[in-house]
Amino acid sequence: MFRLYPFILILLLFLPARHSEAQAFRWLETENDSSYISDYTGDLTVRLYGSRKFTSYQLSDGQRRLTYRPNGPFNLGFGFNYKFLGLNIGLNFPFINTSDLYGKTKFLDLQSHLYLRKLVIDFYGQYYKGYYLANTALLPDLRGAAVYIRPDLFTVNAGLSVQYIFNDRRFSFRSAYLQNEYQKKSSGSFLAGGDLHTLFIRGDSSVVPASMLRSGFFDRDRFTRSNVYCITANAGYAYTFVLKKHYFLTLSGHGGLGMNYTMLENPLQAERAEGVHGQLNTTWRIAAGYNSERYFAGIHYVAISMRSNTPVPSAVQEFGAGNLRISFAKRFKIRKAIIEKSQ
Repeated sequence: MFRLYPFILILLLFLPARHSEAQAFRWLETENDSSYISDYTGDLTVRLYGSRKFTSYQLSDGQRRLTYRPNGPFNLGFGFNYKFLGLNIGLNFPFINTSDLYGKTKFLDLQSHLYLRKLVIDFYGQYYKGYYLANTALLPDLRGAAVYIRPDLFTVNAGLSVQYIFNDRRFSFRSAYLQNEYQKKSSGSFLAGGDLHTLFIRGDSSVVPASMLRSGFFDRDRFTRSNVYCITANAGYAYTFVLKKHYFLTLSGHGGLGMNYTMLENPLQAERAEGVHGQLNTTWRIAAGYNSERYFAGIHYVAISMRSNTPVPSAVQEFGAGNLRISFAKRFKIRKAIIEKSQ
């Protein structure tokens, strides 16, 4: 799997700024406070990394909860950043991911996190088929099963989140997550923005297991399909603690309130429930490690949660996605050849 920063966005955000008629894009430009941030976007940043992308689908009804997860792999990969271009290539090595205890999962996960100086843009485009019930042993209704596996269950998630960074001169997400800047002093920033997400769930039979339906879970709704469309407005804060100039801890969180349209459907029984309900989205970022003029070593965590109220009273669907990564990077100076022509 690979990730290539979308060129359409790059063209829209950067190329027009070179022309006088595109003054509207100048607000994206930043002059960093050099006492806080060193800019190495002109260097070639090369990294090795290990990564686990994850997702989850949860149903809750009061005190009871079902948590479905795919059997996702741990990937090893490499990547680079140079100016506004970035590429990461992750590989799934069979000798690392050998367990079939939780079933087999087919997936396409196109998460992309763009860290501009004044904006953070998160894209999610995910397809996962093949889930298992992560809390099988904790539920009395399913305690007889070792692991409850749903090879038929699949989800499709597409989303966009945009956050504005108010203190872009002294705070850098790029330092922790792209390794092409170096934040030398502690600083933070308020964040504000919005989210748009869609989620589709499909199963060959009821998403809620039969034993849980008999106990009254989720108001005995036997839906096999669910569509969720949601929009939220967000606000939050991010801060990087720097110790002894090189060791850092970045903490960031924002939450949003909004509305969703949710549909629960069972085509076999001609049952359908739908309506507009409340929505709560949250995104957390944590990064820690070592950074300097040439070297970087760190761990990064990004997680988004979409909590959607449903047509079933007091019942909630929750979808989560994210990425845990360990990175080692080095920056290389790019030397420009100067050719002098003799007269």
